[in-house]
Amino acid sequence: MKATRREWLGLTVLALPTLLMSLDVSVLYLALPHLSRDLGVSGTEQLWILDVYSFMLAGFLVTMGTLGDRIGRRRLLLIGAAAFGLCSVAAAYASSPEMLIAARALLGVAGATLMPSTMALIRNMFRDPKEMAAAIGVWFSCFMGGMTLGPLVGGALLDHFWWGSAFLLGVPVMVLLLVVGPVLLPEHRAPQAGRLDLTSVALSLAAILPVVFGLKEIARTGVSAASLAAVAAGLLAGFAFVRRQGRLTSPLLDLKLFLNRSFGSALGTSLALGVVMAGITLVTSLYLQSVAGLSPLEAGMWMIPQAVAMAAGMTIAPRLAARVRPAHLMAAGLLVAAAGMFVQTQTSVATVVVGLSLAGIGIAPTMALTMNLIMASAPPEKAGSAASLSETGGEFGVAMGIATLGSLATYVYRSSITVSDEQARQGITEAALAAQRIGGAAGEQVLEAARAAFTSGLVVVAGTGTVVFAALAVLVGVAFRHLPAMSAPAAEEEQARELVSV
Repeated sequence: MKATRREWLGLTVLALPTLLMSLDVSVLYLALPHLSRDLGVSGTEQLWILDVYSFMLAGFLVTMGTLGDRIGRRRLLLIGAAAFGLCSVAAAYASSPEMLIAARALLGVAGATLMPSTMALIRNMFRDPKEMAAAIGVWFSCFMGGMTLGPLVGGALLDHFWWGSAFLLGVPVMVLLLVVGPVLLPEHRAPQAGRLDLTSVALSLAAILPVVFGLKEIARTGVSAASLAAVAAGLLAGFAFVRRQGRLTSPLLDLKLFLNRSFGSALGTSLALGVVMAGITLVTSLYLQSVAGLSPLEAGMWMIPQAVAMAAGMTIAPRLAARVRPAHLMAAGLLVAAAGMFVQTQTSVATVVVGLSLAGIGIAPTMALTMNLIMASAPPEKAGSAASLSETGGEFGVAMGIATLGSLATYVYRSSITVSDEQARQGITEAALAAQRIGGAAGEQVLEAARAAFTSGLVVVAGTGTVVFAALAVLVGVAFRHLPAMSAPAAEEEQARELVSV
């Protein structure tokens, strides 16, 4: 069961697309002003350039995860890498906003092949529980490393080259993956996987895309009839999708995975973490720019300690899990995260950054171990499906966090602001524009009132995160109390029981 040198070298190959995809997102935010100037991108088109990638990624994750189980995880990974490289070139040399939006949509589809394929291959390559946990920790650390390096790499590229260079970052990485992947990565596919049910593919897209779109619209413009209708339509399609999977002999998504208590609990925990961290990260970023007055690049630099803390926590989590029961380790980490959220309620640049970093290192063990439990609980032939469910849950967590906690911050802002100017009451960004329009001492008063109101929203969101993390610490302590430490003699027996239960 022990991995050889080939598997560990293969892990470095699998880490490359992970690093790239997280770096790509953070670089794009810095490139938006350059896009607007060179291509004449409107505000609505900017949103589509940002969002269409996540829409297509979320929509196709389930399909691609199961497709990899059928045709081979390595084959799908290499196909996706080639497509991602070609689409990156198309995006870099886009001559119109429409062409760039189309290229970003195709990048999302290609990206949906990469993430579940890398995780499924890790599941197949590392059978020993301790080694799998270490490999997943490395994978997560590379993801956070991309988030850390994004502002630095993006700033350097945009200072010396044109905006398209941000997209060309992916080309050499994908070429390297195509060259060394067939040598270092094994091929795995599910035996007798059956045909791909195209009706299920259509239903999965009809379920995921409207819900993600509706949640993003709620976060952006507030609750409306259109956003609620989109969420409702997605939920109805999801119900039809689940019913169809129960009737198929070769379903697109094997719902029996949810019969495993570790799998379902880990997936729910991962979703909850995504909700809180996406919401608090959004509000913190706005606070640093709109209240503290930092530039986007400066705000990004202040967010680096959180990414470093999370990467460090994910690296050491497998070593700690070899001696400490996962339930105890995750509960302790979540209590640290709750303390970090409480520190954020003190609202200064220092406390916000320290609190976010504490939250990052606190949730890191839970993120790494829940992913390990998700993959370990699934049989090798269903690794692609399990990985796609985990990634889809992450996308939903981010969308739900921005929609719910972002809306909560907006509600507190509008309830707390003491000025009557209608534009200023819409949000902190609009308040800055209103202050410029009014000018003078009156404009400064509007801006100060807006900053105080937004700070109140940050306090409420951070307080909510404190409560959620503390409650989650109790829940994981109960849900995973049956799992032994990875070095315990019963660990392999427990692992076997989990697999048999699926």
